[in-house]
Amino acid sequence: MLRTPGGGAGHGTAAADSGLMSIGSVLNTLREEFPEVTISKIRFLESEGLIEPQRTPSGYRKFSIKDVERLGHVLRMQRDHYLPLKVIREHLDAMERGEAVRLPALGRQREGEAVPEVSDGSTASRIGRAELLAAAEVGERELEEWQSYGLITPLEGGVYDAEAVTVASLVIELGRFGIEPRHLRLMKAAADREAGLVDQVVAPLKRHRNPQTRAHAEDRTKELAGLTVKLHAALVQTALGVRLP
Repeated sequence: MLRTPGGGAGHGTAAADSGLMSIGSVLNTLREEFPEVTISKIRFLESEGLIEPQRTPSGYRKFSIKDVERLGHVLRMQRDHYLPLKVIREHLDAMERGEAVRLPALGRQREGEAVPEVSDGSTASRIGRAELLAAAEVGERELEEWQSYGLITPLEGGVYDAEAVTVASLVIELGRFGIEPRHLRLMKAAADREAGLVDQVVAPLKRHRNPQTRAHAEDRTKELAGLTVKLHAALVQTALGVRLP
């Protein structure tokens, strides 16, 4: 459940008194559950008609608690069910009409059917090609281009790691700023080098005779991955001379 403040920092007393929130306040509220959300993402969802915030006379967006809750529903459906925006919009409209809505749970494929993913902590969820195309709302041509640059790689059996949905969303969002998939090869190469470094560190643990030590390798991999991601972000911010909220 999203916790929304009674009022956000805003432009104008009337907006604050009415409980409306600025886009920055909305971002801070959502990040507790969705740490990857950005202002660009919120604006994109608005442009797609998922939310309709009010505007002040000077053009600033003002979001109601209902807007924030709706955004939470959208982000949750993307994260947990890999649904395209068109389907999400239909679900939200049905909810507003008071209709019962049941969302699909995508997971690993078994005998040609999508079944809920039950994770044991060591196996990542998988999605099929059709689910990836639907979640990213792109066609075969775009996916083939991303694959040609190594940004997304199919696994054995033609399925994809669920993280491919996140990669696809970020590639699309960067494209809105004129950054094309071919420009992202440097990022992919850097990510591969960082992953190789982590693998090198945990390799002795993976080869150890003790099963508990081998099991510890996954926890160590996750820990190192988190640290390398934070370091990478900090280095990029330092190089650009900016500080992300």
